[in-house]
Amino acid sequence: MDAYDKGSDARRGQDGSGGPAGPDRPDGEADAAETTAPEADGAPEAAGAREAADVPEVAVVPEAAGTAEVAGAPEAVGAADAAGAVRSAPPGTAQPAAPRTGVAALSPRYQVGAVVALAVVAVAVCAHIGMVFLHLAPSNTLTKQHGDVVDEWVFPEFEQNWKLFAPNPLQQNVSVQVRAEVSTADGEIRTTGWYDLSAEDGRAIDGNPLPSHTQQNELRRAWDFFVASHDSDDRPVGLRGTLSETYLRRIALLRLDRDGAAGPGGVVERVQYRSRTTNVEPPPWSGEKVSDRPTVRELPWWSVSAETRGAKSGQTGQAAREGGAA
Repeated sequence: MDAYDKGSDARRGQDGSGGPAGPDRPDGEADAAETTAPEADGAPEAAGAREAADVPEVAVVPEAAGTAEVAGAPEAVGAADAAGAVRSAPPGTAQPAAPRTGVAALSPRYQVGAVVALAVVAVAVCAHIGMVFLHLAPSNTLTKQHGDVVDEWVFPEFEQNWKLFAPNPLQQNVSVQVRAEVSTADGEIRTTGWYDLSAEDGRAIDGNPLPSHTQQNELRRAWDFFVASHDSDDRPVGLRGTLSETYLRRIALLRLDRDGAAGPGGVVERVQYRSRTTNVEPPPWSGEKVSDRPTVRELPWWSVSAETRGAKSGQTGQAAREGGAA
């Protein structure tokens, strides 16, 4: 019976169900065993706690690395937050409008002014192109009715011609020369020699990297103007013919004065032009034969009293002052 009781106590002690203390354990130890028995019942929970305690130690590494990356790149974090905020904006949210540029940035009043200015420029360009087209086009109804208006617009600044692209371009050298009748200070009349104005322009252009427009084109265009506005008898055709003569007389006076043709106290009374035209020798391979004899065209004498009236009056006043002083 006693043995049964002991074995019963031993088994109960192993189950942890508690019971009277055995003969081999003191009361304190039995109480301690009974006190810690619930902990033994929760042993799996304790193991789980230990595992949970171990897990953060392993999981802390990526978290710490992530913390270090965030601490080292605040701008990247801010950019990511901003991008996330933009992506998370609701679809109906209004976005700020882009700033206006160009004409759209102007006030309405200045926009109207810009449109008006562009319209005026466009109309002027179209009118100019139309005038030049009518000037170059063959004779038609518009040029017959409004030819004077077209010529006034085109000449002389916008004159166009087809000489560069003509089937037979210019193949001649034209030399323009002038001479004058001079009234000397003694009251005599003398005639100067021929001044080759074309040769003077050629010498001014030769070796000059930037020759002036006057040296290149003034005399040439003036002579072409004269030839186109006169008949074979050197009579002017219309107002343009008279205008071309006045233009040539003024050029002659300017060139003769520059060359000192009148001399001290002399005044140019009349001028005379002539042209010397020589054919350009064709290349040897062409087989073309042309005359090498120059053709001379001599114009009548032109009075320049209207152009030299100021010089005469100045000379008369000077003579009067000299007589008064005497």
